[in-house]
Amino acid sequence: MKVLVAERIAEEGINILQGFAEVDIKISISRKEILDIIEDYHAIIVRSVTKVDKELIEKAKNLKVIGRAGTGIDNVDVREATRRGIVVVNSPQGNSNAAAELAIGLIFSVCRNIPQAYMSVKNEDFRRNRFKGTELNGKTVGVVGLGRIGSIVASRIKCFDTRVIAYDPYISDDRYRKMGVEKCSDLDELLQQADIITLHMPKLNDTVNMIGEREIDLMKKGVRIINCARGGLIDEEALYKAIKDGKVAAAGLDVLEREPNYEAKPGEQEFSHPLLELDNVIFTPHLGASTFEAQYNVGVMIAEQTVSALKGEIVSAVNMPSLHVKDLGEIKRYLDLAEKMGKIYFQTEKHPVEKIEIFYSGKVSEQETKVTTLAFLKGFLEPIMSGENVNYVNAEMLVRARGIEVVESKSSHSERFTSLITATVTTKERKLTISGTVFGNDEMRLVDFFGYNVDFEPTTPFALAVQNIDQPGIIGQIGTILGIARVNIASMRLSRNKKGEKAVAFLGVDSEVSENVLQHIRNVDGILKATMIKF
Repeated sequence: MKVLVAERIAEEGINILQGFAEVDIKISISRKEILDIIEDYHAIIVRSVTKVDKELIEKAKNLKVIGRAGTGIDNVDVREATRRGIVVVNSPQGNSNAAAELAIGLIFSVCRNIPQAYMSVKNEDFRRNRFKGTELNGKTVGVVGLGRIGSIVASRIKCFDTRVIAYDPYISDDRYRKMGVEKCSDLDELLQQADIITLHMPKLNDTVNMIGEREIDLMKKGVRIINCARGGLIDEEALYKAIKDGKVAAAGLDVLEREPNYEAKPGEQEFSHPLLELDNVIFTPHLGASTFEAQYNVGVMIAEQTVSALKGEIVSAVNMPSLHVKDLGEIKRYLDLAEKMGKIYFQTEKHPVEKIEIFYSGKVSEQETKVTTLAFLKGFLEPIMSGENVNYVNAEMLVRARGIEVVESKSSHSERFTSLITATVTTKERKLTISGTVFGNDEMRLVDFFGYNVDFEPTTPFALAVQNIDQPGIIGQIGTILGIARVNIASMRLSRNKKGEKAVAFLGVDSEVSENVLQHIRNVDGILKATMIKF
């Protein structure tokens, strides 16, 4: 085996690679040179500069693994790699501690004016009365997002005798209890109570500008805001105005919606931002992962991942795992079905989940079902973790990290179908069940949706799930609204349990239904709920 290391990683990572394969280290290799030699290699390791695009992948006839030392994979054509059966691995966990510590450092900085005082002293101005700060002791710290990094921040900031509250709609009550963190039922509750607010959410459609003028108005006067997560979570114009007005005392930012060129030298930088003109705004140049330890971690992790993938072992792959399954083709249809079943819950419901039970009955129970369960969990998380890589290997870990219990069981007996997969999702309020089966070679069917028989084939990329009062005319009105919006209906299944009560409809559609069109559907008399599902 031959491995090409095209960008710098920790020496310890190089040693791991050399223990298994022949390693060529070619730092700052030119584009032309890499295209000329890539055919000889079974793995390539890059950071953020080298573009592993379709052109390079087409020339890499023997490539089995692409390793990205770090989190982002913008420079890797994952779709093309997947199409060609190349495993793409990265090391997203290597910098979690570094990012959390930076957030805590910014909390101290905005409370005690540390950077401003330092610059004052450098300018021979020692008037300390200009930098009166505030103590953490006794303050309420609001953590928005209790994923890997947010959890670290919450656990460590408690050591300073703070009251820690948190909001994360996808974390179970049990997880809050185990962490000793107070749960806020919604973001507004957190905003109204916190003296310091630190953001640790991914950048999704519903988190862009999640802190805007309305949210800032809810906050205490003198609040301090930290963002080491993603640029764009805060409406920067609203934040600027709030700081100028004195509503927000200070802000510590490591990210902005639009960021400078971090490689440009002074005098060459073409960047300006109103927030950076304010003395009580501290901005660090995206330093979340910039520690010796984090760089060591990502180097070692990517080396270990690459070696495991080359050995054919299960790895935390970005695209698809390398699985020790005798007949992957036989179970692939069930993997696809389970993943689509998993995608339904968080696109139709928002309540935190406490338990997931997956029951295999009939012939499917005779197969290797663990990977099918992972497929369900992967689909379950994807709607709420689009900013992170969820795959077969890390899906269960990520689910359990949210305090969700996962139970798998089997029975060789199945009454209605030759094979059946049933997933029961338990929340604090209720239990919801989704069931699916496969007919023939590849005919997937959803046969139960939250207690309704549906017999729906999820073959379109999008589906519209509707709950309504069982009364005449509703389906016709939905069809008219979709027709006007030029959304083609590919399939439709209706179900009710009792005449005149609630009913459900599943409509497979060929294109995405906009929020505006969905709202028109929700306004139809008798419609109780209408949601888009992306399969």
